[in-house]
Amino acid sequence: MKIVIDGFGGDNAPDEVLKGAALAVKELGIQVAVTGEVAVLEERMKALNISADGIELVPAQGVITTEDSPKSVIKENSGTSMGVALYYLAEGKADAFISAGSTAAIVVGGTMVEKRIKGVKRTALVPLMPCYGGGRYSVIDGGANLECRPEMLQQFAVLGSIFMEKTMGIEKPRVGLLNIGTEEEKGRELEHEACRLLRNTPSINFIGYVEGRDAPVGGVDVLVTDGFTGNVFLKACEGMGILMKKSLKDMFFANLKTKMGALMVKKQLGSISKQLDYKTIGGSPLLGTAKPVFKAHGSSDAVAFLGAFRQAKMFVEKNAIDEMTRAIAALGVKDED
Repeated sequence: MKIVIDGFGGDNAPDEVLKGAALAVKELGIQVAVTGEVAVLEERMKALNISADGIELVPAQGVITTEDSPKSVIKENSGTSMGVALYYLAEGKADAFISAGSTAAIVVGGTMVEKRIKGVKRTALVPLMPCYGGGRYSVIDGGANLECRPEMLQQFAVLGSIFMEKTMGIEKPRVGLLNIGTEEEKGRELEHEACRLLRNTPSINFIGYVEGRDAPVGGVDVLVTDGFTGNVFLKACEGMGILMKKSLKDMFFANLKTKMGALMVKKQLGSISKQLDYKTIGGSPLLGTAKPVFKAHGSSDAVAFLGAFRQAKMFVEKNAIDEMTRAIAALGVKDED
């Protein structure tokens, strides 16, 4: 298996990308293609003492930034490290794509270059979030589509359910629709119509409406919503996680007694910190694309990139896209723009 990665995408590129690629070759037994300016990549590999075994360097020039038009990755910026990586996958030279670069460009590139699964109306980002008990739940859509129609949410639910089953090993994932209450009359027309569709989708384990507070305590495996609401929800959860970590630190380092207490629960605190750390997951898939596309966190280090490689490898091995293709076809939805 070969996975292509944008060598200059992210805050810590190319060093952490290269180190993550080396870890993936060693620990996962895969081959990695890294796109970017070859002379720079070779110089950094030499400085970091990284072996070239299992790593292919693919020539590319420049980097697409958040200031660039996302659509430019298709044409004028197709020769950048991200653009070359996307086309490398599209040409069948790799089995999956990873980048920590511009999210908007990845969404556009993944949709336009890799194309969508037949019948999929919109692709969607699916970040994984920590929940009580040490598990994870997915949020779909995490920010790719600010406005959605009910049938899009139905497809998101199907795609998200298959993703959690295939890559996270959850049998019959519980699918919930994010709403401002669990009562039937609560919510907008979007939620009402989407709920009706989801209740008539036999391929998923739909549990009905869920509130935002239910997800972090383990009430759902797949949280379905539109991209605007989903992104606001994610940022609020991230903020609460930061608040909790900082508050615990302030509390345990307030004085000598609390420091002694911290030593007594050091192991437990470490477990909580690890659970809240994005590095343990590594990447979010862009579901609905005809080939595997993964978005890594912008500030990813080598460990986070290894997590993204691991997730992409499992996604490919489980033939998740084939399963998604069959599930979308079973919905009988007409293909469109």
